[in-house]
Amino acid sequence: MGEISAALVPGQGGAESDEAALVRAARTEPAAFGMLYGRYRARLYWYLRTRAATDEDAADLTQQVFLQAWTALPGYRERGLPFAAWLFRIARNAAANAARRRPTVDLATLADSLPGGEAGDPEQSALRDEAITRLDALLRGLDADKRELLALRFAAGLTVREIAAVVGGREEAVKKRLSRTIRALKEQYDAEPC
Repeated sequence: MGEISAALVPGQGGAESDEAALVRAARTEPAAFGMLYGRYRARLYWYLRTRAATDEDAADLTQQVFLQAWTALPGYRERGLPFAAWLFRIARNAAANAARRRPTVDLATLADSLPGGEAGDPEQSALRDEAITRLDALLRGLDADKRELLALRFAAGLTVREIAAVVGGREEAVKKRLSRTIRALKEQYDAEPC
């Protein structure tokens, strides 16, 4: 329990070293792996939800990814990359394998499950649905790599550094691609009539 306690003491080495200690502890202590699960479950789910056809499929994939991570954890080596990058590489591969078997999600369906997607004012719901439909059409027009970058950034909440590690690119290049993609989407969205 020593590694877990040390990983939770605030101000001892920063978030990355705290995480490294937690990962080391998770190799032998299920409670530590449970803490990693708690830390990444929601982000992993939302990322996988962008790649899965249903909520249930995303939940199943999330569990599959954590099971694979638990099994592979003894062989995990830091190599200067964040644990999140390793975990999301597993998720990316699991999603790709699942996509070969099933279609991916429609953004309009996903929007109902997102926070703030509850039914409310009918006029606001209609405007929101229209905006989501427009955004979905624009996203479908992007190549798969750009959609993947957006999913990792916004659905998974990964940093540019973590995304670069997941996709195997340079941090500066990923940052530029994300910025250009977002700028182009915004310009296209603003240019289209409502």
